Amino acid sequence: MKIIGWKETVDFVDFGILNVPAKIDTGAKTSVLHCKSIELVKKGRKQFVRFIPLDEHYIGYGTVYVLPFHKERKIKNSFGSEENRFIIKTNISLFNKNYEIELSLRDRSDMEFPVLLGRSFIRKKFLVDVSKSNHTKRTNR
Repeated sequence: MKIIGWKETVDFVDFGILNVPAKIDTGAKTSVLHCKSIELVKKGRKQFVRFIPLDEHYIGYGTVYVLPFHKERKIKNSFGSEENRFIIKTNISLFNKNYEIELSLRDRSDMEFPVLLGRSFIRKKFLVDVSKSNHTKRTNR
């Protein structure tokens, strides 16, 4: 298993967005991506989620993505309140390797990190060393 620190940098390969700061959160079950304009849309008989990932600090901001709706889940936010969130599947890259990930979509503009990587993603792939940070950057050089 690879070792990751308490914060890392991830690439969203499906969106072409690189170097996104992510907090590793073993207390969170589900991973989350900061998005705006999140809505469920129907095309024929299929459901999709339309959203704008991240914010103006990233190249390509404002691009609207439409991905297949995977599921909706009740998730406890950082304040302990439950909220319904849409879940999508996409791919991220760490250590130059692509991983499929389930992400809940939420407006995190009031939070320090636009991405949280929760334990469902971390499990059986990585060991977390909380004394380290940005381990993926050092390893990729």
